Amino acid sequence: MQVNRYFDDGVVSIGFDSNQGKQSVGVMQPGHYTFATSQHETMSVITGALTIKRKADADFQTFQPGSQFEVPAEQEFDVKVDEPTAYLCHYA
Repeated sequence: MQVNRYFDDGVVSIGFDSNQGKQSVGVMQPGHYTFATSQHETMSVITGALTIKRKADADFQTFQPGSQFEVPAEQEFDVKVDEPTAYLCHYA
C-alpha cells in the first residue's frame, strides 16, 4: 500500500492493487482542488459528495454516495468539496 497526500493534506489516499486492478481509497476535506489524470479513472463516492467539472462538462455536477463518474486519461478536472468526503478510485 502507498499513502499519498495532496494539497497540504486536504486529500489523503491509500493506493493498492486488487484483483480488479490498481485502486485508491481516500478522503477529501472541504476545499476546491484541480487534479490531473495519467490514466482513465472511475471514481465512486462513498460518503459526502463531490462536485466536479471535467473538460467536456458545461457545468459542475454533484455526485452523491453510491454514484460514480469517469475521467479520461491525460485530463484535468476540478473538484469542489463542501464536507469531508470518502471515495474509491479505480484506474484503467
